[in-house]
Amino acid sequence: MIDFRYHLVSIVAIFLALTVGIVMGSTVLQDPLIKSAEETTAQLRQNNEEFRQENTELRQREAGYDAFVTATGPTLLRGMLAGERVVVVEAPGAASDMRGPVTEVLTAAGATVTGWLTLTDKYLAADQAGLVDQLATTLKPAEVAFPEQAGPHDKAALVLAHALLTTEAGETGEKDAGALGVLGGFADAGLVNVDDEPETRAGAAILLAPAEAYEGRGAEERTAAVVSLATALDAAGRGAVVAGTLAATGNGGVISAIRDSGEVAGKVSTIDTLDMTAGRASLVYALREQLDGGAGQYGIGPAASSFLPTASPTPAPTAASGG
Repeated sequence: MIDFRYHLVSIVAIFLALTVGIVMGSTVLQDPLIKSAEETTAQLRQNNEEFRQENTELRQREAGYDAFVTATGPTLLRGMLAGERVVVVEAPGAASDMRGPVTEVLTAAGATVTGWLTLTDKYLAADQAGLVDQLATTLKPAEVAFPEQAGPHDKAALVLAHALLTTEAGETGEKDAGALGVLGGFADAGLVNVDDEPETRAGAAILLAPAEAYEGRGAEERTAAVVSLATALDAAGRGAVVAGTLAATGNGGVISAIRDSGEVAGKVSTIDTLDMTAGRASLVYALREQLDGGAGQYGIGPAASSFLPTASPTPAPTAASGG
């Protein structure tokens, strides 16, 4: 039978072991541990300084590229979209501060921006699908046909695209009463906002993607509705480009959804560098490529084939050029 003295000896042994461990930890092991920690800290500081320097250099390079494109852009883009009429559509969540830069680069390339159509949050709201369907069905022109399995936003996309665009050069630039009625109907219902005169139908379209991927319940359906509109815009005119930033190429983003669909990506072009000066110049090249019958995925995000079309289109000759 184990007596009290045995327990006492065991307890003393335990405390003795702890004491020895503490002494060794504070003496024998102290110097190596401190030295190792100091070396690690010094290495981390060096790495951090190198990364900071690299980041500074990259920012300086980007600023230089932007300055170069800003200075040479008007010359490089002049006449590239001469005589073309372009309508711009903003998806819910698109960065509103892109209006000025996009208009500027299109104008520099010789295009006329017919107007802006901004989709409201209500347009994509799940509880408004019935209203969207009703309006699309009521306002549908006779020449527009709905596919058998078309949902509310598929129908609305076809009707809106037909109101904004045409493939016939002779039909652009003139106010279309039918288009005015369609756009007015959607605007009165609070589904879109209209600026300038998009009813003077254009030949090509730019769709500004949401700045961030939609989140929450129904996010996938909202993304699909925007992709459906992009597809309809491309079919109704001579081409369409969806433009946004790198965030739109992430999981659930509109640009990502287009690039992941081989069928849509083969028709609709995308740009994921709209927030860059060079990216907006790339937007003009991509739109020119669309008007010439091509399509591609451009930028720096996943599934982008290159920063801009590899075969840069030649600007249209001006009256001053030629010999």
